[in-house]
Amino acid sequence: MLKITPEEIKLISKYIYDISGIYLDESKKYLLETRLNAIAEEQGCSSYQDFYNRAKADATRTIERKIIDAISTNETLFFRDTGPFELLQHKIFPELIDARTPKSPLLKTHLKIWSAASSTGQELYSVAIVLQELLKDLSTYSVKLMGTDISDAAVAQASSGRYNKFEIDRGLARDKLSKYFQPMGQMWKVNDQLRAMVNFRKFNLMSPFTGFGKFDIVLCRNVAIYFTLEDRKKLFNKIADVLEPDGYLIIGSTESLTGVCPRFIPKRHLRSIFYQLT
Repeated sequence: MLKITPEEIKLISKYIYDISGIYLDESKKYLLETRLNAIAEEQGCSSYQDFYNRAKADATRTIERKIIDAISTNETLFFRDTGPFELLQHKIFPELIDARTPKSPLLKTHLKIWSAASSTGQELYSVAIVLQELLKDLSTYSVKLMGTDISDAAVAQASSGRYNKFEIDRGLARDKLSKYFQPMGQMWKVNDQLRAMVNFRKFNLMSPFTGFGKFDIVLCRNVAIYFTLEDRKKLFNKIADVLEPDGYLIIGSTESLTGVCPRFIPKRHLRSIFYQLT
């Protein structure tokens, strides 16, 4: 395995920050070596300085994409932490549906939801399952579920809706597996009805949120912890800009917006915290 020097840590960390917004300090030496070594060896690099030079010189940005795929955590599972999904089922969805249902029966109820760091898709599919279970018949609803992630590999898997046994066993109850997935050899595939509800695309949260419109719900869980405080402030201010005035923001259970974005106020329902605009 290639060993990374303190100078190379600064160089590589700065490069990763520039392309992804992910901040890694000198304490992440082991992480950098274990995540990047295979790519460096594949490229025939003699050092991490050489690796950096090749990445910068790669006009196809293939190495850059591989670095992002390797560094972005992509740690997720179906119904992760359970609390946010109980919150959606018992409070947020019912309140939004009441607020969004038009007086005319000829008009549809519109809901727009964004999973801002969707990884390989389990979070957004879990949201879709909660919505499907709650509403049963979606014919009178216009539901748009968007998932974004910085990793090409993560977005590709999310879009395919295919998961192996290990991924399925992490958080997905047997009754939901038989109802919303179908076996494909050694894999399981999301059924067509659920897949049609969601859309995934690659997106860097450090980029401007242009063309997104307004969302009723934004889930931005366990991604801002990898950003600097200044970048967290920018991120949540941009989220505030694209959230409906009565919309809901859900972040990670160990995260807080105290001192980050005063435009949001925390609210509690049972054992879960959510945020709304002041």
